Amino acid sequence: MPATADQAQPGILEALAPLGRSLTFRLGGHNPQAALIRLREVFAADWGVVGLGQPLVQALEQHVGGLRSFPALEGQGCAAPSTQQAMWFLLRGSDRSSLFERTAQLVELLGDALVLEDAMDTFRYRDTRDLTGYEDGTENPKAAAAIAAALVADGAGRQGSSFVAVQRWIHDLPRFRGFPAAQRDATIGRQVADNEEIEEAPESAHAKRTAQESFTPEAYMVRHSMPWDNGLQQGTEFIAYGESSDRFENVLRRMLGHEDGIVDALFSFSRPVTGGYYWCPPLQDGRLDLSGIGI
Repeated sequence: MPATADQAQPGILEALAPLGRSLTFRLGGHNPQAALIRLREVFAADWGVVGLGQPLVQALEQHVGGLRSFPALEGQGCAAPSTQQAMWFLLRGSDRSSLFERTAQLVELLGDALVLEDAMDTFRYRDTRDLTGYEDGTENPKAAAAIAAALVADGAGRQGSSFVAVQRWIHDLPRFRGFPAAQRDATIGRQVADNEEIEEAPESAHAKRTAQESFTPEAYMVRHSMPWDNGLQQGTEFIAYGESSDRFENVLRRMLGHEDGIVDALFSFSRPVTGGYYWCPPLQDGRLDLSGIGI
């Protein structure tokens, strides 16, 4: 029986909301089971997406097949750090008021068991562009292909779930803007004017390094990255949903040059500073189905 979209947390497949807030929580030293029960009773699917990290699942003495901690990886002159936490949320909204109120409600719900570690407000930039000005998520699968790419197909307490990779990247936008226009296009591998892929782009071009159809098996994911800006720094909160974490990790390793020594040109002006893997449980009757972790 194939996974169906109505069993998934809707934010995994829906279009980007105008605003978001990416939250990570660490273990607080108290048994998290009661906190998760409270969360299941209150958290509404239209709030956003919730993911459980390996530290939380281990604290419950449970196992989720395919879930692991984010690996710290290095390449020539670049690195992808791991900042694995116990829980992640992407709150979705159209105004800051609702994000503020829902964050406060989550903090209260989770109490001393799960403690807020990091928060970043995100937003949809123009017509879903990265802050560099280039369109983001161009190659995202659609409809049935998106369901197949993003959702676990079967298994009690697993069908409709998803594995998400979350990385915060910091862009050096002044450096990028200082590149000649042709170099900017060659770095991304697309023409900013019409979003057309550049066939003769160098092998280091981001679009070539991450071409999802060029992996074996293919590495299609549903990417819902969102820009962020705190006035002092800017970048993107990279968010990618897959039926396993292998899809993302294969892409990341190629970006770091593990396959052929060629490092993704994205690293010439941007760098990741966080990294976490999370399992996004399915829904049952509109509520989080936590049976896969014994709750």
